[in-house]
Amino acid sequence: MSPVEILVQYWPRLLDGTLMTIKLTLLGALIAAAVSPVFALVRVHAAPMAQAPLRIYVSFMRGTPILAQLFLIFYGSGQFRPLLQEWGLWSFFRDPFNCALLAFALNSTAYQTEILRGGVLGVPRGEIEAAKAIGLSRLKTLRRVVFPHAYRIAWPALGNEVILLMKASALASVVTVFDLMGRTRQVFSKTFDFSVYLWAALIYLCITAIFVLLWRQAERRLSRHIGTRNTPQATAQPLKETRA
Repeated sequence: MSPVEILVQYWPRLLDGTLMTIKLTLLGALIAAAVSPVFALVRVHAAPMAQAPLRIYVSFMRGTPILAQLFLIFYGSGQFRPLLQEWGLWSFFRDPFNCALLAFALNSTAYQTEILRGGVLGVPRGEIEAAKAIGLSRLKTLRRVVFPHAYRIAWPALGNEVILLMKASALASVVTVFDLMGRTRQVFSKTFDFSVYLWAALIYLCITAIFVLLWRQAERRLSRHIGTRNTPQATAQPLKETRA
């Protein structure tokens, strides 16, 4: 069976896996995006003792493999089944998709928190003082001055994080969540044709290319009110992998 015939015969399965990969990536990134701004502010402004639990969490999530985190949540939750049933949480943790999503969201939150922390620290102090001088409240200063500037600084790095999260989602197949890589392995087990992995790689490449295009368009919109010479250097950097 030729590579083209493989694609024609099994494209519904590959499409299903692709949609699962996109779903895991987007949901995980959006959950992290909703939480990380608050955590970033804690990392910047809170007292060292108040930061300690958050710093331990960030260090753990960034310092351990995401596969280990996925196993801890998926298999580890089974060790606490009676307690989770008592709390009404077992129906959540018994679903492999929920466990995978939780692992990816927790991991991405740690990375996005540190990326945004750098963005917040990069906001010029003069802008914050100017906001105070015209009578803006602390909340309005954050919403209208600090975070818009911080996101412009952090935007390329946040894009890198989403791309890396999408590629890490291939690990979900080890806990029976059939994303693109999981479906690819299923097809290979039936055909023993290595070309199916080439198709999977091309699909990942297409997803990444489309995402980079959309992300750069969003970056231009974020920076449309400022000149190129005033744009932070970070916004001019191309998307590239940043994790060690």
